[in-house]
Amino acid sequence: MKIIKLFPLEHRSALQIGVSFIYDLEMKNHLMALPGIKWSSTKKVFYFPYSEDAITILRKHLRGTGWYVDFSAIDENEFNKRTLKHPNLKAEHQAILEKFDSYLRGKRYSESTVKTYYSFLLKFLKFHNAPLAQLNNRNIEMFMEQVIARKNYSISTHRQCVSAFKHFVELFGFTEICLEKISRPKKSRILPRVLSQKEVINLLIATRNLKHRMVLAIIYSSGLRIGELLKLRLHDIDIDRRQIFISQAKGRKDRYVGMAETFIPILLNYLKTYQPVQRLVEGKAGEPYSASSVRFFLKESCRRAGIVKRVTPHTLRHSYATHMLEHGVGLRHIQELLGHSKPETTMIYTHVTQQDLLQITSPLDTAVSQLLKSGKEEENLRLSRK
Repeated sequence: MKIIKLFPLEHRSALQIGVSFIYDLEMKNHLMALPGIKWSSTKKVFYFPYSEDAITILRKHLRGTGWYVDFSAIDENEFNKRTLKHPNLKAEHQAILEKFDSYLRGKRYSESTVKTYYSFLLKFLKFHNAPLAQLNNRNIEMFMEQVIARKNYSISTHRQCVSAFKHFVELFGFTEICLEKISRPKKSRILPRVLSQKEVINLLIATRNLKHRMVLAIIYSSGLRIGELLKLRLHDIDIDRRQIFISQAKGRKDRYVGMAETFIPILLNYLKTYQPVQRLVEGKAGEPYSASSVRFFLKESCRRAGIVKRVTPHTLRHSYATHMLEHGVGLRHIQELLGHSKPETTMIYTHVTQQDLLQITSPLDTAVSQLLKSGKEEENLRLSRK
């Protein structure tokens, strides 16, 4: 009997479901057809990101293959509680991880935040791997220097790590640690990349698949995050009112966004052609669609449209906000439409547009213009030499 085993896997600082089997080309191709599944060259197994629906998705995908699927290593309750056992950790450290996980969940942090903070503490315990009774600021500083900084983690990741340590210290009350001395690097000010409106239209025209075109059109026309799009259910779409209901998005906030009139024909054509059952965007057999699939076909559409900028689904959201601002929509309205908690987050788009600043004439143009008006035909005036 052919057997395929599913098991808990901690990989890339995240919780995964490992998929192991004796090599079989047909099964390999069948697995590769599942959006979101990846191959780990270090672990030498396929793995699938854990989520509330992950086990159900795998069950459906492997059903009818003729293989026996062994779920014995997986306890769904253990997954939900994130109580994976780490064989290289001491029992004391394992208990600390589980208590920290419970503490974060008690504060009702999102699954993403719990996963991120948990992974930082796991890295630290593997790095420190010594009794924590005498833990002090220098131990944490050494971790930041030798792990976070040396491996060139981003500034935002570094700041998240500091936040994780603050919760860790507050929970266990280490007397040798002064929270005020755990410094947080200054936040980077990175301006978002945006597409021009012409580039957006070219991108949609170059997207041949109807489902893919609908996905890109709704992200841009309504300013959605990729996660918000993938969670949308059919009853969230109100065509008559031209509204989309976004339920419990980032920051646990509900909001309404509008739908463009020109998007309605694309949407109706898509609904009639694909006939989704529950979610607006579904994979095979009604399975949830993956963000990696969206990024893949977006990259291909950009190639066809001749767009050389680095474009992600979030680039379309940035473009939506920037174009709204350029057409005179107020910052307060854009903040509500995007679901930003703070106006400062929305104000970054004022630095992207800067229409008045971009209209200022360069002194090089002024100098050349004045010389041309003076009638002096100097050879070096033609800077291109043509």
